[in-house]
Amino acid sequence: MDTRQLAAFCAVVERKSFSQAAERLGVTQPAVSLQIRSLEQRLGRQLLDRSGRRVEPTEAGVRLYASAQRLLAAEEHLLEELDADEEGALTGTLELGASTGPGGTVVPLLLCEFQERNPEVRVRLTVSDTQTLVDRVADRELELGIVGAGRRHRGVSFEPFFRDEVVLAVATDHRFAGKTISLDDLRGEHLIVMQDGAGVRQVLEDELRKAGMRLRDLDVRLELGLQESVRSAVLAGHGVAFISRLAVDADLAAGRIATARVRGLDPVREIFLARATGRSETRAARGFVAFAQDHLPA
Repeated sequence: MDTRQLAAFCAVVERKSFSQAAERLGVTQPAVSLQIRSLEQRLGRQLLDRSGRRVEPTEAGVRLYASAQRLLAAEEHLLEELDADEEGALTGTLELGASTGPGGTVVPLLLCEFQERNPEVRVRLTVSDTQTLVDRVADRELELGIVGAGRRHRGVSFEPFFRDEVVLAVATDHRFAGKTISLDDLRGEHLIVMQDGAGVRQVLEDELRKAGMRLRDLDVRLELGLQESVRSAVLAGHGVAFISRLAVDADLAAGRIATARVRGLDPVREIFLARATGRSETRAARGFVAFAQDHLPA
């Protein structure tokens, strides 16, 4: 069976669109349509229902999708086994994503060092919020994701990669600077938060829930996207914010930002490695993970 047809079929099922499947595969929409039509003719049955706004698999298509995923995974694994037998330098392209904490600090430096040691590997890093990256790993657009929270996802597995402390960042002249405060103190302060979907925000909400509070119980007046925008607002004195220590390490060292502890909250988070379930990794991906584990704190 032509695995290119199966790959096109799986892409349409996952994207529910011929045009988006074509974009993902890097081919034209007519090429995808031809692959699907040839597959349906070969199997003698309709696999996709094109009558609605979104393309959906028929009953036969649902059954084929599960088997096609296994066949494509087996093919990928076979190619990887052949590749693993080859000696010599790592080659190919490593496409991965990182959430804004590790993606703005630790991961780029690791990738630079890894690429310098493996000059025949081309690296492409996407930095985004955790949920977006998890979805892209599940869709196999990214081979690996390094994210600040392990979201439940049927198509993605997570494993701890390293630990990151979440701190309450304040301006250096703020009354909280260098102190331990109570949750009641925090209630009376303007709090800046990241957008929904950010790993740091999920960790904060989990910690507040353990303490019997919700984010809505605090004075949240600004929701400013991801970590860099929140960091800039704290630097300018517009409020306080929970943020990855990795994102403000340089500011702390230079004395531009201070931190405070909140009694009853311990927002230390695991940074997770996200992989698509059942996907065999390339030698470049395996090499990077091994390299990172040797250079990251436990």
